Amino acid sequence: MGAATPKQYIRIGGKPMLRHTLDAFLSSDLIAHTFIVVSPDDPYIDSVAPSHGVTVLRCGGASRMESVRNGLAVLANTLAQSDWVLVHDAARPGLTAELIEKLITSTGEHPVGGLLGLPVVDTVKRCIEGEACGTIPRNGLWLAQTPQMFRYSLLREALTAATDPNTITDDASAVEALGLTPKLVEGHPRNLKVTLPDDIRIAELYLAVSQPELV
Repeated sequence: MGAATPKQYIRIGGKPMLRHTLDAFLSSDLIAHTFIVVSPDDPYIDSVAPSHGVTVLRCGGASRMESVRNGLAVLANTLAQSDWVLVHDAARPGLTAELIEKLITSTGEHPVGGLLGLPVVDTVKRCIEGEACGTIPRNGLWLAQTPQMFRYSLLREALTAATDPNTITDDASAVEALGLTPKLVEGHPRNLKVTLPDDIRIAELYLAVSQPELV
């Protein structure tokens, strides 16, 4: 991102990116508590995290998978095995309480869990050395978003069983590796992951609109 701080602390729409995400969870009546997993030496979180409804866990690992796994381990005596856990990327500031509610209500009592995502609408090309080498049928293809929602015991089992953090790019991939199939719930384009500098401008456009239209 070419920024002086980790991207989750870049100011966007008037406040740090992470704070937009936290505010979405804090505004949802369906969320009991929010935990933030950061590295042990994170120097920024104390000035961003609110003083209520949020607990900072300084146990982050070298990868996304390890950070979530470490956070779940710390919460072993806090959460029941059947409690639902929603894991969200800090770099998705467009999340809203309405999207959280849609994920929770649509997933319901699904035996595995669920995640937000978007059906692929563009033509998908396979690229080799900068050249288009084939078209991949887009029927049935989705772009995964977060939050992703699983029972505490299942998510911890899936992440404990995973050995290669490079293949576990989200929590659903760890669950799928157990042979299980989470429910896909259609999200919203505003819930994009900020990865490149141009994404900031797109996110700001969405944040200027208070809430998305959900169907």
